[in-house]
Parts: sequence; structure tokens; C-alpha cells
Amino acid sequence: MERRRQPRARTLKAARILFNQHHSVIDCTVRNLSPEGACLNVASALGIPERFDVIFEADHSIRPCRVVWHKEKQLGVEFA
Repeated sequence: MERRRQPRARTLKAARILFNQHHSVIDCTVRNLSPEGACLNVASALGIPERFDVIFEADHSIRPCRVVWHKEKQLGVEFA
């Protein structure tokens, strides 16, 4: 059952997870996106904090995020 307020559009965008006052960076791929959140693919979800910023490579926009769910190599985030 879908619990999102808005459907997410499938996408394949390069991005980076920024934390530790932007001193730590993890590459990721945005797999789907909505105005309220996204699904991010990562090499490993280990060590990624609950709150971080994501920067989208295409337009260099930065969005603060909160992890809603995670799997071994995937994160579901809500934009703060």
C-alpha cells in the first residue's frame, strides 16, 4: 500500500550526500523523486546519519533530508 502523500517520479540523477558540516561526502543516485522526498541508491547505508543534506549534480541545489527508511543499499528520505 502506497503511503506517500504525492507520487514519486522515476529518475536516474547523480547526487551527493553531505554531512559532518559538509566535510563528509557520499556519492548516490536518485532513483525516484517528488517535491516531498526521494529514494537514494548508495554503495552502503552504513554510517549515513539520520539527517543530512543532498546536493543534486544537475543544478547544484541542496535539500536537507531525514531518513524515513533504509535497506542495505537504499535510503528513503523526506525533505526537511
